[in-house]
Amino acid sequence: MINLSLTSELESFINSAVKRGRYSSAEEMVSTPLQLLQEKELERTMRLEELRKEIAVGIADSDRGDVFDGEEVIKELCEEIKQGCI
Repeated sequence: MINLSLTSELESFINSAVKRGRYSSAEEMVSTPLQLLQEKELERTMRLEELRKEIAVGIADSDRGDVFDGEEVIKELCEEIKQGCI
């Protein structure tokens, strides 16, 4: 269990939300945004793992020499834009 000290403004905010019936208790009101934060952190962790995997694939491609010349790709894209292909 964690004990928290809140400012009087936050305490009033929580009590007001509970009195209006938005939440059944102060605990519910405090736990709801924490659960959302937990979900966001999980999504962030999963996305970070996906990015690490994509980076590993890119490094492996690069090690095999399977890469594109960035400047050449930009030139080709610019030409396609000029020709109305993009």
